Amino acid sequence: MVAKLKTELKKPEMPATLKDKAIMPFIEVQNVWKKFGDVFVLKNLNLSMKEGEVLGILGESGAGKSVFMHMLRGMDTYAPTQGKIIYKISLCPNCYWVDLSSKKDFHCPICETKLVFKSVDFWNESDRLREAIKSRIAIMFQRTFALYGYLSPLENIVEALKKAKCPDEEILKKAIEYVEKVNLTHRVLHPAETLSGGEKQRVVLARQLAINPILFLADEPTGTIDPENTEIICKLLADEIKRGSKTMVITSHLPEIVSMFADKVVWLSKGEVVEVGSVEDVVTKFLGLVPSVTVETKVFEEKILKASNIKKYYYSIDRGLVKAVDDVSFYAKRQEILGIVGPSGTGKTTLAKIISGYLEPSEGDLDIKIGNAWVNLYNLPAVGLTRLDYIGFLHQEYSLYPHRTTIDNLTDAIGLGLPTELGVMKSIHVLRGVGFDEEEAKNVLEKYPDELSEGERHRIGLAQVLIREPRIVVLDEPTGTMDPVTKVEVANSIKRSRIELEETFIIVSHDLDFVDLTCDRALSMKDGKMAGIYKGKA
Repeated sequence: MVAKLKTELKKPEMPATLKDKAIMPFIEVQNVWKKFGDVFVLKNLNLSMKEGEVLGILGESGAGKSVFMHMLRGMDTYAPTQGKIIYKISLCPNCYWVDLSSKKDFHCPICETKLVFKSVDFWNESDRLREAIKSRIAIMFQRTFALYGYLSPLENIVEALKKAKCPDEEILKKAIEYVEKVNLTHRVLHPAETLSGGEKQRVVLARQLAINPILFLADEPTGTIDPENTEIICKLLADEIKRGSKTMVITSHLPEIVSMFADKVVWLSKGEVVEVGSVEDVVTKFLGLVPSVTVETKVFEEKILKASNIKKYYYSIDRGLVKAVDDVSFYAKRQEILGIVGPSGTGKTTLAKIISGYLEPSEGDLDIKIGNAWVNLYNLPAVGLTRLDYIGFLHQEYSLYPHRTTIDNLTDAIGLGLPTELGVMKSIHVLRGVGFDEEEAKNVLEKYPDELSEGERHRIGLAQVLIREPRIVVLDEPTGTMDPVTKVEVANSIKRSRIELEETFIIVSHDLDFVDLTCDRALSMKDGKMAGIYKGKA
């Protein structure tokens, strides 16, 4: 799908009128360092960007990509420890409307005052000016939908346009235009909280693009969504960002996504620039780091879980009867890695929650094998057991306790009371199992979530599930924001865990590469039903 899109979405030439105005850099990053605690997460960054340019950033989890994005956006606590971020802008001296430097001498769209050129030391200017610039920068965070859950997609976009001071007479028309662009006309009145993850991501993109930002920061814009939604988002980005000659910084765990849009690529490793160069050169070298899967497979024929005629129906005022899961039956074998694939909104996450015991089905049975006996999942308390004794679940919208360190998140915060020495040993062991090396595992133990990259937080969320040593582990989109190197490491750790800890994994994912890499067998879902055996991308 990505290769097909890359062929279809050829990078358009920058308009000649903009080429002349873009000689002066729009953003200059000068000798930037960033320290959290005693550790530097960014080291001596020196970069520049012009108006209409797209900068791609590649790097393994923990390289500093998200920290750099947050710094460009002006997020609290992300001020450089040393160095400067310079924005060259046009500013309305009357109402502080901010626009591109090429708009110098144009009239402010808010108060008609003539715009003046200004070079801004972003983190050392007044709060008023920094906030004015921030209001003109859009960002798509990893895994964070940032929507008003009770409002519809249309209403969410309207709210964004109001905050961006869009003229009242244009708001509704523009909101409808962007609902159509992200192909959500059929969901226009549904509360955002009822949308699938891919649909939510499309609403977020529509909100951010509708405000016509001077800079768009796309931090893993397709990280947690299926190929169909990825295609919609990529096409819209190509149209809005490239053809509209807007400036963008994009990170992705998929180098193909970066290469689809970027004019140049920066490769970060442990906070330092490894290389800056052409898309082809940098992406090729980065992909050369990807290891192969090395852990042997091992599957038993004995069944450990049986789902029979599972249904989950509910009623919605605007949609009537919704069949989220519709008469699904399947089984999983002991120590098997079973995949469940399908488009966004097809019922995968609902089924994952039913398997994990977070949702009760409307009908059907779910039985797990304990010893030599089959026990219904919802009858476990009757035999003195709990769901947590046997089933672990990592939701795609997982979260860590923000005011707890990594080791607390892995032990005390989840009720796993262990002596300190044993807790450290077990935490390091499980962190190594999800892709950290020994030194990295020790370094993250005392860090708080906001001191970690999204990829690191993701792996710690996975470790939080595995540390309980459940017999069955359900992972909902486990690789959403993982780079290719980490993805292979996690595939190896899952295969290793099913042997060493005798665990069975059920992986719900749209990431067909990861499913092909990891799973022994996979099932395909469509419209709430099992559509058959998934036979691989080939």
